[in-house]
Amino acid sequence: MTSDTSGRLAALGSELERAIAAQLMREAPRRSRGRLRVSRRVAWSAAALALLIPGAAIAATELLSTQAVAQSLPAGTKALIGTDPTCIVVTAGVEYHCTLATAPPAGQGLIQGAVEPTVDATKHVNGGCRALDVAATSWECYIGQAAVSQNIISEGFLGQYAPGPGVG
Repeated sequence: MTSDTSGRLAALGSELERAIAAQLMREAPRRSRGRLRVSRRVAWSAAALALLIPGAAIAATELLSTQAVAQSLPAGTKALIGTDPTCIVVTAGVEYHCTLATAPPAGQGLIQGAVEPTVDATKHVNGGCRALDVAATSWECYIGQAAVSQNIISEGFLGQYAPGPGVG
């Protein structure tokens, strides 16, 4: 999950905690036989939220991951700027298949088998992709250690600061 998504989910969780605490305070808890009584409405609301939040987090991760991976291709390689990639999940958080709407310019060394790094929104190398076809419009992308295992980037390159897309 991206740090942006994690931050938003943490903020949502904190807000839900505050709302439930405020509701409990408004409902003047009564002591009965030594136990705190909470209204059924609050209890059901808390239970529903506990079930819904993980599902929303997973859905947000899936939606943001494909978009983030698509944006990471041109962020990592200048020749891929303007190619309008779209990606689908192969293995969530690990492997993605990406297709470029426009082929990269000829003569850029982007041919079948070419490997290029991907760069996340914080401008750090987060993985890499391998061109699958002669026109370099179909790419298999790997995030994190999977890109190292696929011999697309080196262990030392993973996580490095990349202020702009690479050339060549």
